[in-house]
Amino acid sequence: MKILLISPNTLTVPYPVYPLGLDYVAGSIGAEHQVRIADLNIHSLAVLDEILHDFFPDIIGLSCRNIDNTEAGDPLFFISEYRKLVVWLRERSTATLVCGGSGFTIMPDRVFAALGVDYGIIGEGERFGLLVDAIHSGREAEEISGVISAAAPAELPGPWAGTQARKFHSDASHVDFYLRNGGMLSLQTKRGCSFRCIYCPYPHIEGKRHRLVPPDAVARTAMELQEAGARYLFITDSTFNSDVAHSLDVARAFKAAGVSIPWGGFFAPLRLPSDYFSIMADAGLKHVEFGTESMSAAMLATYRKPFGIDDVYVAHSQARDAGLLVAHYFLLGGPGESAATIRETLDHIERLKRTVLFFFIGIRIYPHTALYDIALEEGRITPETDMLRPVFYQAEAIERDAIEELITTRADKRVNWIVGSGGATSAATVRKMYDRGYSGPLWEYLAR
Repeated sequence: MKILLISPNTLTVPYPVYPLGLDYVAGSIGAEHQVRIADLNIHSLAVLDEILHDFFPDIIGLSCRNIDNTEAGDPLFFISEYRKLVVWLRERSTATLVCGGSGFTIMPDRVFAALGVDYGIIGEGERFGLLVDAIHSGREAEEISGVISAAAPAELPGPWAGTQARKFHSDASHVDFYLRNGGMLSLQTKRGCSFRCIYCPYPHIEGKRHRLVPPDAVARTAMELQEAGARYLFITDSTFNSDVAHSLDVARAFKAAGVSIPWGGFFAPLRLPSDYFSIMADAGLKHVEFGTESMSAAMLATYRKPFGIDDVYVAHSQARDAGLLVAHYFLLGGPGESAATIRETLDHIERLKRTVLFFFIGIRIYPHTALYDIALEEGRITPETDMLRPVFYQAEAIERDAIEELITTRADKRVNWIVGSGGATSAATVRKMYDRGYSGPLWEYLAR
């Protein structure tokens, strides 16, 4: 059978993100099938039309990585555009349409109904290979755990227990786009998240227990990406150091394998071994992006963060002392937030030197999270509320605009205090820098 996998994501703020999930989906498909990937970051609809005509796929897989951009200050809703793409495809192809991805898994029944596809994959994308085999052999696809259709309701399957085989082709047309625009390619070191943050859907999407990729295997993939021309690697784990020992083993494997390009990822400011970031830096780590979220003790407790204010300072100092570039991300406006907790956060932030600070105000409410239950109990939403379109939690004691005013007043003209992701202006600046040969996330040029 002929399989066309489409990445419809064209969001490039703050930078283009390589469609890693489709590599794993492609890796799940048997060698007897033909597979092509179309990335709408590089393929116009006119080019996609030519692909449909020339390749004539039997099955088309659509990646729904995100439902929206989760940013209350500049909300973007992607499902409407995905629906337009499905209608466009229906007019030009008789292929079976399948949707999956992390965004799809959050609300599979709602996304499935909104898009009007034939099948959906709930959970990890490797189930797509099972679906392809079922369609090819004429078996009932609905018997596969995690497959939704008009005849099969949405049921979350257990975490994928089979093979995780990434199929990366350095000569694929879409790879060159990311090499030319920042040089960043992505890799994953584990699945699952053991943290209990009240707003995060990752434990629902990937499971609450870590499934670790052997460090040597991660390093081999890193070398493959480096040899393909990558100038920077970004680790896509929800939190790279949520398993401290494994993250150290991955770093040591990078060094042993000869990975020589810089890399970065998301970290939690946990209590870490004193030499943790020195080992990371020696293995090529360059950027540390801390999901700090708040510097108020009460709010950290509310968010169920596994660290405290003092831990943030220590982790920050350890990373800076190791010569690493550091950014902190803050998520403000959650349950119990007030002017007092915002001022507490800002007062503590003043002690974080040589860093970049990103402030996101208002928290996207997703089903299957503790925040959803809180909002339901407080009467901010009802069981009938349409959660597909962005719904944000707003603290009772302080409005979003008041939070932003407190931040901007304190920031004054400091360029390293940024509300949101920077929007179109930031994206345009990043594009210009990539055109000039810069690589990586680039936020370090704002550090003060």
